[in-house]
Amino acid sequence: MAIAQIESQIRYVTNVDGETTDVLVPLELWQQLISSINSDNASGLAWIDEQEPKAQILADLQESVRQVAAGETYPVSELWDDINA
Repeated sequence: MAIAQIESQIRYVTNVDGETTDVLVPLELWQQLISSINSDNASGLAWIDEQEPKAQILADLQESVRQVAAGETYPVSELWDDINA
């Protein structure tokens, strides 16, 4: 969405001195903005995932490999059941 389109939809709140104090944003626009902020178009990952420390990613991968080696795995269908619940 272009900046001009965003600016045309927002409204400003001013105090008695005419100073801008707040901005009102339509809910649909707000949800679009938050969605675009929370994802990285290049990688497709959420912002929080992009910010995860590399050491944590490595630790998670090592734990996953350990679980597989120990036979602590689940059928994919079982994993999907938890997501749909």
